[in-house]
Amino acid sequence: MLMWSMPEGTRAISTGVVGGGINPCRWVVNVRVEYEYHRDPVEHLTGLAADWHLAGPGTGLLTAARLKDFTTGTDGDAECVTTVGLTHPVYAAAPDHSAEWAPGTINTVCWVPVGLSDAALVNTVVTATEAKTQAMIDAGIAGTGTPSDAIVVCCPQDGDEPYGGPRSQWGQRLANAVYQATFAGSVQWLRKAQ
Repeated sequence: MLMWSMPEGTRAISTGVVGGGINPCRWVVNVRVEYEYHRDPVEHLTGLAADWHLAGPGTGLLTAARLKDFTTGTDGDAECVTTVGLTHPVYAAAPDHSAEWAPGTINTVCWVPVGLSDAALVNTVVTATEAKTQAMIDAGIAGTGTPSDAIVVCCPQDGDEPYGGPRSQWGQRLANAVYQATFAGSVQWLRKAQ
């Protein structure tokens, strides 16, 4: 498990199965599960949070990727940690191949040190996803992501930075951090898969 304790007054936008949406956030967990995972993910993560005495609101992610292989990226004070599993990369706009689904997850956890407006926070998800896809392409991966990718972007609650796009100050820094982490994780995954 990877766990982050967030300072009081942090909020996050998350696609996590627990704590998804825009919410206050005191903790983030990225939990490794078996490749053949068949539990209720909400019940599982909620139970783990209670077992670990995680207080207050938080968000949880699941992955079958090896957590010890996490990769990081930074630009200024924008930070990103990823776990990369590329067993089944897909293109987002592709025919439905749900019968062919297999686990493979890129979990992305980010920190931006300034308070962002709701719109800017949403925009950081778009920016980070674009950077993730750019890194995958540059690493030679045929796909824009995996069927189960998740992202968390945390920032202070105080503040109202209006922009999170790739040419805004903090969006650009976040994009660089996500690119670094995802590219390194993708290259590492490909090397180990050979």
